[in-house]
Amino acid sequence: MLTQDQLKHQAAQAALQFVLPFLDTDAVLGVGTGSTVDLFIDALAEHRRGFRGAASSSERSSQRLREAGIKVLDLNDVRSMTLYVDGADELDADLNMIKGGGGALTREKIVASVAERFVCIVDESKRVDRLGAFPLPVEVIPLAREAVARVLRQFGGHPVLRESFVTDNGCQILDVSGLILDQPAEFEAMVNNIPGVVCCGLFAISGADIALVAGQGGVQQIRRGTA
Repeated sequence: MLTQDQLKHQAAQAALQFVLPFLDTDAVLGVGTGSTVDLFIDALAEHRRGFRGAASSSERSSQRLREAGIKVLDLNDVRSMTLYVDGADELDADLNMIKGGGGALTREKIVASVAERFVCIVDESKRVDRLGAFPLPVEVIPLAREAVARVLRQFGGHPVLRESFVTDNGCQILDVSGLILDQPAEFEAMVNNIPGVVCCGLFAISGADIALVAGQGGVQQIRRGTA
């Protein structure tokens, strides 16, 4: 039986196949954050001369890209992006996601918004029937932490401050358990409208376009609207 690390490696390699058609076209790639994305960056290094560079969603990924010899571009200098590749903490059948276990949710959402296509790479343990078993990360301005927490409790959630953690944006994260997420896009909009919230880890208003799910039988490709 393949280990979880081996499955992650399979998903990362599968994502590379979406990059190959754009080599030698001055393409810009978007790169997310996390252990599966780390493996994707490693695979991408072999082809680093075939594209212009990458826009990254975190300082962690930027460092790994540079170590791989891949040019890191400021998103403000990127007019178009061919592809964004990132993982997820939970993924449902409609390709809605919970992200932010690594704390990069806001930058992930920003970089993904520029890309023409979002490819999500996960192992089969991240597939769920309904989002919410994984606590929802909510990035907040420190001044607003308790004000936001009170509203989240009114929504039925149980927010807990992620201790000793500061995001790349200088903010804090509340991890919220106990939520019912039957309508993830509507809930995403509601949380993002709370004053003091920078971003929440629901990716449902704009979820993934394609998911590559690595399991014991290989990598399954799922496209939005066809699951």
